[in-house]
Parts: sequence; structure tokens; C-alpha cells
Amino acid sequence: MRLWIDLANSPHVPFFKALAARFVECGHAIETTARAFAETVPLAHAAGFKPHVVGAHGGREVSAKAGNLMSRAWSLATWARKRQFDLAISHNSYSQILAARALRIRRVTLMDYEYQPANHLAFRLTSRIIVPASFPARQLRRYGASVGKVRRYHGTKEDVYLADFQADPSFAKELCELGVRPDNVLVLMRPPAHDALYHRFQNNLFDEALAMLLARDNVQVVLLPRNEQQRATYSSRAGDRLIVPTEPLDGANLIAASDLVISAGGTINREAAALGVPVASVYAGAWAAVDEELVKEGRLQRIASSEDLRKLPVQRKSSSKPRRAIAVIDEVVRLILE
Repeated sequence: MRLWIDLANSPHVPFFKALAARFVECGHAIETTARAFAETVPLAHAAGFKPHVVGAHGGREVSAKAGNLMSRAWSLATWARKRQFDLAISHNSYSQILAARALRIRRVTLMDYEYQPANHLAFRLTSRIIVPASFPARQLRRYGASVGKVRRYHGTKEDVYLADFQADPSFAKELCELGVRPDNVLVLMRPPAHDALYHRFQNNLFDEALAMLLARDNVQVVLLPRNEQQRATYSSRAGDRLIVPTEPLDGANLIAASDLVISAGGTINREAAALGVPVASVYAGAWAAVDEELVKEGRLQRIASSEDLRKLPVQRKSSSKPRRAIAVIDEVVRLILE
């Protein structure tokens, strides 16, 4: 088949890189598009994709997001019209779903967060929906996902591309060049996604956690901003203890090298859990069922208050216990292509 993959956000790149390798092994041809948002495009090139770049982020306002979605869908449809794709695949790329539906291309979307309002659009207009086994059935019904569309897999999307991860020994040199000292506790941090449709609330715990860590002499923080506004804000405070990289780094190697991960998002937390690295979430919104499962398994710690922060162990990790869920990738490939 001729497959069309749309990369709408940075976390989609490693996920679809793992899947694309399997698609090619099965004899399918692949073309990719990408949205110029966060590090998506440079990461796509680094992963070996040659994406056709269409559109950018629509900003924080809902009206701007809606206009951007429609504009990008039109551009994607124009690009895809003569390419005779058999299947359009994304991780809830709303523009691709709209474009593929207009062109009568079969559509498969994957999703792992049940409180994303735009699921109303994606779940109703796609041909097949693939979600983790923990995704609540009531949320699928709420967003218009008919039973016949839904397929489930056992694990997380992060398991798909990190099950066979092996750390690159040469990555230590990159950390050294950033100014990371091997004798310090290395904490990797990711701020809230303030521009996202699902993030419409205040969250002060992240900055409180950052201040707490920077007050410790033996701690260095590598902070990964989500946009240029965050980059400017945190870069103004950068120094020996706070490092804000100017270029994208290999995320899996960075997590594996860290002693602790603290994020107000989801993907990087689940990546740390998959790699067996201590991780704490300061996300203040409604928690995904996949994250609740990780808490039950003891692979993710929930930080909901200043008191929780004070109790958080900040120390060199003893060892990592990766999940190594090798079977998940084969399961997801089968569900997409069946």
C-alpha cells in the first residue's frame, strides 16, 4: 500500500520512526508530511524522514486554532490529491483526518489522552481509532467513537519505540559540551503546554519545582522549552545549574542519562517510565488513564502540592529498570494494517 504519515508534533517522530521501519519491511511505500511546530521538523529529518512541511502551530486562541486547522487541511488535501494514498496514519492529526476524509482515503488515528477536546472531531471523522487498553470506554463513546472503529493495544505509545532502546555511550560527550558535570544529580524538566487546547488552567508547581532544584548545590537542570516564549523566559535564568539547550537533543538518550525527570506534560513522563528512570509529574489537569496505570505500577510519581515536592527524592539513580515491552510494536502495526 501507499501510506501517508503526518507528523504534527515532536513526540510523533520517534513513534512513527519505529512503525515506518516495520511498514517498509512489509513492502509498503511511505510519504510523510510534518507541521512546523516545536522540534518536529528537525527531529523528522534527524530520524531519516524527508517530510513535506505544511503549516505551523495555530497559537493559543481557539478561533486561531480552528482557522489554522482548516487551512492546513486544505493544503494537505492539495498536496495529497494526486498521490493515490491507500491509508492516512497519524496520532490525532486533525488536519490530516479532515484532508483524507475529503479525498476518501481510509484513515487510522492513534490517541492516548481521553481529555483532549478535539477528540470529538478526530474520533468521528476517522475510519479506525487505536488506543491503549486503559483508555476508558465511556470517553470513547463521549467523543463519538463507534465500537466498530476502536482497536486496543497493551502498553503505551512510548513502549512502541523504546522497547529495544540501547543508550549511546557517545551521548556523554554531548552532555559534557552542554556543561553537565557527571558528579552532579541531573534533572530533566519539561514545562506545561500552555498553548495546548487541553491546557486551560494555571500550574505553578513546575516553577516551584525548578526553584527548589536550583537552590541545591549538587543539582543541574536541563530544561526543554515547548516554544520560543518559554525558551526566552527560561534562557534568561540559564547558568551553571540551569541549562536550556539551543539545539534538539536525542530525547531517549537524554532521559536515560538523567537521574530524575519532572514534567508538566505526558509523553516525556511515559518515556522515562518506559526506560525505568525515576519520574514525577506536576501536571495539574485531568490525568490520562495510561498515566494512572503507571502510578499504580510505581513507575510514575504524582506531585500535586508543595508538600509532595518537598518529599520528592532528588538523588543519583541507582539503576534503571526498563519495561522492554517488545511485543507492543508488532501489535500496533497489526492493528493499523489489518
